[in-house]
Amino acid sequence: MTVLTFTIILLLGAYCAGLLGSLTGLGGGVVIIPLLTLALGVDFQYAIGGALVASIATSSGSGSAYVKEGITNIRLGMFLEIATSIGAVVGALVAIYLNNNIIAVIFGIVLIMTVVNQLRHKTDHENVKGSETARRLKLYGSYPLKDGTWRHYELTNVGGGFGVMVVAGALSGILGIGSGVLKVLAMDTIMKVPFKVSTTTSNFMIGVTAATSAVVYLQRGNIEPGIAFPVMVGVLAGALTGARLLKTLNVSTLRKIFCLAIALVALNMIYNGINGNF
Repeated sequence: MTVLTFTIILLLGAYCAGLLGSLTGLGGGVVIIPLLTLALGVDFQYAIGGALVASIATSSGSGSAYVKEGITNIRLGMFLEIATSIGAVVGALVAIYLNNNIIAVIFGIVLIMTVVNQLRHKTDHENVKGSETARRLKLYGSYPLKDGTWRHYELTNVGGGFGVMVVAGALSGILGIGSGVLKVLAMDTIMKVPFKVSTTTSNFMIGVTAATSAVVYLQRGNIEPGIAFPVMVGVLAGALTGARLLKTLNVSTLRKIFCLAIALVALNMIYNGINGNF
């Protein structure tokens, strides 16, 4: 395969990843990593480096829109970024000692968790009595509703959420994905943050988490420009297209089909990892 052919395939694949990720709410990394490793035979460490660059770009672009709309809880995000950044550095340092097959199995498990999170019933937490820690740190907030009014919310169990964020950051550093499923789990399930706020705040945090671990991969030489640049351009273009289509398309069926595809990829990853094919 020539360099030009490789670049074109990677660019088109990254575009599809950004498009589907934007329409379904799943990050582009869940497509980029399997594309690079399973389809194009790229080493896991270089695939992770490329996916981290894509995560930084897409989070910076889409995260700003949610901040402008007033949905993202910036104070909460910056507080939890302390935990994810610590975890991201630890994960990136540990990743060099992990066998690619072990990383593949972990990646497959996280993909299955992501699919389960996408298909589960979403509920907004109302009338939550905030904890004293959350109030002292002023982590409460409000977000706009469709009728133009604002809903105030509080949150609880800050310590538990902070601990899960460390794990989420570590997985991001090891796998090169945003680990949004754990971030949302920490905020939505543990801290009782409304689902819309937890997803947008998670998206806001992903770029910082990825940038932290990307520094370690850059120092190790695992961020290859020939991989990172097409991935970044393709994912950004796909995400922008998806953002425009999102207003007119009914993505419920698409999300279910995409989740099924991701589940199959996850099983393939776990199978190949157990059999030592990476």
